Amino acid sequence: MDKNTQVPAVRVGVDLSKRVIQVHAVDGGGQVLTNRALARDKFLAWCALLQAGCMVVMEVSSSAHHWARALRAMGLDARIISAHLAAPYRAEGHCGKNDANDAAAICEAASRPHMRFVPVKSVEQQSLLCVHRLREGLKADRTACINRIRGLLLEFGIAVPSGSRALRLVLDELLEDGANEMNGLARMTLRRAQAQWRELDEHLAWCDERLASHEQENPEVRRAGQLMGIGPVGASAAVATVGDFKQFKSGAQFGAWLGLVPRQHSSGGKPHLGTITKRGDAYLRTLLIQGAKSVVNTAHTRSDPISRWVLALKERSGWQKAVVALANKNARILWAVMTRGERFDPHHISLKPGATLPS
Repeated sequence: MDKNTQVPAVRVGVDLSKRVIQVHAVDGGGQVLTNRALARDKFLAWCALLQAGCMVVMEVSSSAHHWARALRAMGLDARIISAHLAAPYRAEGHCGKNDANDAAAICEAASRPHMRFVPVKSVEQQSLLCVHRLREGLKADRTACINRIRGLLLEFGIAVPSGSRALRLVLDELLEDGANEMNGLARMTLRRAQAQWRELDEHLAWCDERLASHEQENPEVRRAGQLMGIGPVGASAAVATVGDFKQFKSGAQFGAWLGLVPRQHSSGGKPHLGTITKRGDAYLRTLLIQGAKSVVNTAHTRSDPISRWVLALKERSGWQKAVVALANKNARILWAVMTRGERFDPHHISLKPGATLPS
């Protein structure tokens, strides 16, 4: 086929990588037109030969949203699919995994009428998520720095109570105390580690300022932050990650997308439920669970229906299950609040269709 001839494909599966991109194109009858590897700088030029509206599907990866935005700008129907949904369609199974087979599996999975696709994020969404990713990395670096300082102090027989606050209060005094056995080199080293700790705190404060600014500018973030257990960070992450909440048919579907529903292994009409699936966005799911922990721990101080419900569930099923159940409930409430444009009401009583309030 001439390189300038239009490719009569209706669906293309794409396997992305750093240096080469594998494409698998089929026509309306499912016949394979091409399965070839392209250099990254030639991928868009090849896609320009596709007819308008052609479906181009790729797996979730660090560059998938970038390519999807570029392809949609060219008039193509670019979509993103989760890897675990495409893997079962690999004809060779687990033993035949390579770029060509992966591209073919992605193309085949995309042909299924009920296949679920990942929403393509905008530049604004990904820019805000950059702040969240940086913030999480800085938190891990700060924890490592604090633990490093604590461990170095133990090398000289100095034990500090748990918690960063306790260490911060006594660190200057310990470094100035001539009674301990630290020499000048050790003190200079720990001063340098202390300076790194302060620098990480400054970086974290900058991230928090950006998130606070986003909350002030975006009414959707303010609305989401009203939920118990969401907060400004969780609200910002939810809006940036999801974008349009109306892409989900219900709150239950949104909770399932976050991986907050039980894993099923049912057969013969007998349901068997396990731990949560943990599919979807791990960062957003973690924020919801962390927020739910604080709500469960303080539920005894409130009298709203949600707090009473979570207290009863905690007594019946245990603390951990109550936390996960509340995170799932918060996901459903978040979907309802964001799709209906309403303010969160902790005393709202949800009714099934046709039900009436008790007199």
